[in-house]
Amino acid sequence: MKRKSVDMSKYTRKAHFDYFRSLQNPHVGVTTDVDVTELVTFCKNRGFSFYLTFMHAVALAANSIAEFRQRICDDGIVEYDECGTSHTESVGDGTYCYCTLYHNMPFNEYIRYAEAERKACREKNSLDEDENVEGLYFISTLPWLHYNAIIQPTGGRDDSNPRITWGKYQENHARRLLMPVTVLCHHALVDGIHLATFYKNLGTEINRIIENSV
Repeated sequence: MKRKSVDMSKYTRKAHFDYFRSLQNPHVGVTTDVDVTELVTFCKNRGFSFYLTFMHAVALAANSIAEFRQRICDDGIVEYDECGTSHTESVGDGTYCYCTLYHNMPFNEYIRYAEAERKACREKNSLDEDENVEGLYFISTLPWLHYNAIIQPTGGRDDSNPRITWGKYQENHARRLLMPVTVLCHHALVDGIHLATFYKNLGTEINRIIENSV
C-alpha cells in the first residue's frame, strides 16, 4: 500500500474537516439492508464462503471511493492507493482473532488466498493487527441478528479507519434475502454522499463477482 499527503491548501472540504474534528463525537454512520439473494445462491452453488466473498465486494466498493481511503494524520490527511481489511475470525471458543486480507486481485485468486489466510490466522489465534493498521478497513459481523442499528467502538476523535459491519440475512415478503450493512466513518473525511456511493458501488461489485467468476 502506498500513501500520499493531501494538499490541505487545495482541499475543498478544509472547513468541514476542521469543524468535524472539533466535535466530541465526529463519526457518522448508517445502516441499510442490502439485497444478497443472488450472492447467497452463487456462494452455495460454488461452495464459497459467503463471509469472505461479501468482504471482497465490500473492500472493492470502499476502495473505489477516495474518501474511504483517506486517514487523518497529525493535522492533515493521507490517502492510500488501496486499503486492506482487518476482519474478525471465530476461533470456536466464543472468542475471535483478527485476520488481514488484501483485495486487489481477481475473485477466483482472492478466494483461494483468503481461505488460506483465515486458516493460518485461526491457528495463530492472535489479536495482533497488521503493522500498518492505519491503512485498513475494520470488518466485523453479527451473524446471529438481523438488526436495525448498531453502535461501534472507536479509538478516539481522530480514529479515521472506516468500520463496516453486517448481520444476519433474512427473507422478506418478496422472498428476497436482505442483510443489514453498517458503515461508520469519520465525518471530517466522509459525507453522506460518499456513504450513499459506497452502497451503490457495493451492488456493482456483487454483480461483478457473480458475472465474472468461472
